[in-house]
Amino acid sequence: MRKLKVSFLGLMALGFSVAAQDASVKYASTITPEQMREKLTVLASDEFGGRETGTEGQKKASAFLENFYKEIGLQGPADGTYRQKFSMYQSDWSDVYIKGKGGKKKNGVDFIFAGSANMAKEMKLPTMFIGNGSDIDNMDVEGKGVMITGASRETLGKLRDSGAKAIFIMSGNDEQFMQTMPRQARFRLKSRLRFNKELNGNESVIFYITKKMGSELLNTSVEKLDANMDSPASIKARTVRFQVKEKVVELETENMVAFLEGTDLKDEVLVISSHYDHIGQNEDGSVINNGADDDGSGTTGVMEIAEAFAQAAKEGNRPRRSILFLNVTGEEKGLLGSAYYADNPLFPIEKTVNNLNIDMIGRVDPDHENDRDYVYAIGSEKLSSHLKIISEYANITYTGLNLDYRYDDPNDTNRFYYRSDHYNFAKKGIPIIFYFNGVHADYHRPTDTVDKIEFDVMAKRAQLVFHTAWILANRNDRTPIDRTDDMEYNR
Repeated sequence: MRKLKVSFLGLMALGFSVAAQDASVKYASTITPEQMREKLTVLASDEFGGRETGTEGQKKASAFLENFYKEIGLQGPADGTYRQKFSMYQSDWSDVYIKGKGGKKKNGVDFIFAGSANMAKEMKLPTMFIGNGSDIDNMDVEGKGVMITGASRETLGKLRDSGAKAIFIMSGNDEQFMQTMPRQARFRLKSRLRFNKELNGNESVIFYITKKMGSELLNTSVEKLDANMDSPASIKARTVRFQVKEKVVELETENMVAFLEGTDLKDEVLVISSHYDHIGQNEDGSVINNGADDDGSGTTGVMEIAEAFAQAAKEGNRPRRSILFLNVTGEEKGLLGSAYYADNPLFPIEKTVNNLNIDMIGRVDPDHENDRDYVYAIGSEKLSSHLKIISEYANITYTGLNLDYRYDDPNDTNRFYYRSDHYNFAKKGIPIIFYFNGVHADYHRPTDTVDKIEFDVMAKRAQLVFHTAWILANRNDRTPIDRTDDMEYNR
């Protein structure tokens, strides 16, 4: 952590008064481990079912947030409500089938469909066996179905470029394939959420099937397929009948928003954000991914910070700039909730001064087992060198954490700067800081539970965000963008 000298002159250079500093300490002290535990225990409970976007559990979480913001007296800025509502769409491929011996084979039960198309009627397609695909450059596959054992991305590309109409990829081990079928079905039967009702992109028809099913469709045996991998022409082509039918499901969801109006600079808005969705549960509900750290911890942090600012306002210490507390949905589906807000802002983007985004602040990663008082501060100088100085000043003055900047490295293979909701603000040219504790063994697993949270460290990290927000909301000038090369790079 780069050292920064703190002085009265430095305080004034930040456009920040001593009186404001004293008030900041008072209200930051209301952010406590005990209150954070109380909130997170509810948010990451089994009752909320893992908070997957569009599910009943996510709706319960949104109601929890709504009631909280009402109780502390913040405004609902979305037409008088705390809900920025919008719809997203998802393809459901449960009606996809292949006809074989004994009738229709079902997607997710007998095979996995991994493409995208929408056929008006059943297709009858001449399908040829091409073995392991070693000689596809000399094969005429245009307008046909092809059956192959295993396929690299390069091979699939060649088949598509050569005009193959459908690709049937046979497993190398049928037993293992069927064992993984339930997990594959969970992720493949429904596509990722999207904003457009119509599915964009080229038609793609790819089936993952067992070798046994492949032999049945070609009216041969598994043994003959294995024996002719390098001489596939000896296996006679057959007509395969299938249908790919897309059902489009509309999911109604909402970002949760709460607003604290400022004083003399109220037209300028600071956004403090987290995502309150998570990855949900398995099909029968027997396994729930509670998401205590991801991102129950960040959402709890936003709630605590909001409560501290609300108390300050009630006691006559309202911030100069307005603050929007934003809990987005759809982060786990591709940063969709923050993308929706950035494209449909409740307050003008040009008046949005900063985004402080909190995504996982409740744990200690393996690299800091002997240094618990840390946080990764990502992106603080990507667009504005001033923002990093303010962040360091707040930390040195109030919290004394180790600010770890390793993920600001443009060569970071984790690419964390691009993987949370702040990025949709950065793309709009808004200086951001992303607060993060790093990944751990329980990341995106059912074991990410409240009992693993280290609330003392979590509270200190939230206090750092509060102090930084207090300065940004009360200083004379907004942080200037002076890193335009980075901004262009980020786009």
